[in-house]
Amino acid sequence: MSGQTRLDAALVERGLVRSRAQAKEALARGSVAVNGQIERKASTKVADADVVTTSEERDPYVGRAARKLLAALEAFPDFAGAVSGARAVDVGASTGGFTQVLLERGATHVVALDVGHGQLAEPVKSDPRVTDLEGLNIRDVVSRDTVDGSPFDLVVSDLSFISLTLALPHMNFLLAEAGHLVVLVKPQFEVGRERLGRTGVVTSRDQRRESLERVLATATGLSLVVHGIAWSPMVGTHGNHEYLVWLRRENQGIGLDDETLRATIDQLTGRDDT
Repeated sequence: MSGQTRLDAALVERGLVRSRAQAKEALARGSVAVNGQIERKASTKVADADVVTTSEERDPYVGRAARKLLAALEAFPDFAGAVSGARAVDVGASTGGFTQVLLERGATHVVALDVGHGQLAEPVKSDPRVTDLEGLNIRDVVSRDTVDGSPFDLVVSDLSFISLTLALPHMNFLLAEAGHLVVLVKPQFEVGRERLGRTGVVTSRDQRRESLERVLATATGLSLVVHGIAWSPMVGTHGNHEYLVWLRRENQGIGLDDETLRATIDQLTGRDDT
């Protein structure tokens, strides 16, 4: 039937949400109605004459990931101070939540890198300070020449379905000397599928600790210095705990001492609140 659109696309087109990812989340929460009836299927077809509403306020950010980076900026003040005037790469940009936050904080240019296509949402995509580098897997970044403009002052990352132990060496190509790198450690992608329970949630404190320690060991092996670790306020897939890690590329930099690092990991991996 002509004049019909998928509901998730209609939500974006009518300005009720900023991206199809947000549309999917709103539908899952039961916050969307078509002609007064709650609708949960993104594929539902709606006509121009159909009344589509949402009970939620419009999120100012294009993706929920934005709040993870906002938490990092609050937890790591020196990192926050480095954003203004910086050139940055957002690895695993998706709809552009991290990119949007960096722009708001004064970054002069952000490369939004993602293996997927067509995900970067407006108004981020059309911002002249943004380069949309879609269809590139971080593991295909094998030198500084892979991405125009390298090296960069900042690299931020919210990756899924890949271990950071595999991704960090490639991110390191993009980072300038004394540059800042903030990554989200997701234990569900670090422990290995064979050790992940049926629910997909890493419930073991030891496994959460091991995930962090393996990522940090990879980082230090790349001459990246650990300056901070913090709890991500937003849970990940299926309710998994996630952790923000702030690193710097420094040959002789002084970051967290071993005792502080161990105590911080103990505190964070032992938390059960979400």
